[in-house]
Amino acid sequence: MIGKLKGLVDSYGDDHLILDVQGVGYLVHCSARTLQALPRVGEAATLFIEMLVREDMIRLYGFVSQAEKSWFLLLQNVQGVGSKVALNVLSTLSPSELANAVALGDKVMVARANGVGPKVAARIVAELKDKAPGFSSVDPGVAGLVAQIEDRQAPRPVADAVSALVNLGYGQIQASAAIAGAVREAGEDADTARLIRLGLKELAK
Repeated sequence: MIGKLKGLVDSYGDDHLILDVQGVGYLVHCSARTLQALPRVGEAATLFIEMLVREDMIRLYGFVSQAEKSWFLLLQNVQGVGSKVALNVLSTLSPSELANAVALGDKVMVARANGVGPKVAARIVAELKDKAPGFSSVDPGVAGLVAQIEDRQAPRPVADAVSALVNLGYGQIQASAAIAGAVREAGEDADTARLIRLGLKELAK
């Protein structure tokens, strides 16, 4: 099993590179983000590797970080997500962006990836939500309150404040996250007007 490769970049393709490791050229498939982060031809590069073995092929996938590799494996646990779709998601979103999108239930953000429709995006968010906090920069309390708002279980002042921000042109998830941060600062008993003011301050950061 190959876990990591270190060598010189030999050449690049649309979705892969050839890494020369002591005279042996390994064809490694990567996300667009990984390919953009790697050095020029002839320079040294290190990739974390996932090796996929099937009856008719052996394929290597390379990642610049363990976090990206971990998300590649997590994504493929979701029905309808294979290695190609997983790479498409990681080409569009960085590991931290993906983690935050999953933690906040942001299906629209995930659906930006090529080949990911609304149904697949919804499954990714739903099935990986419990695994996101380990990677996410989103406060678990904020993520929990966003989920309450999305499920329409939040207190009336909170729901009204989110609605007000949406009417001002902010996205639903963005507004929910801002008001969740406002609630954390002001407390659950704060009225709608105060939550809106604090929410706008959150959005201006």
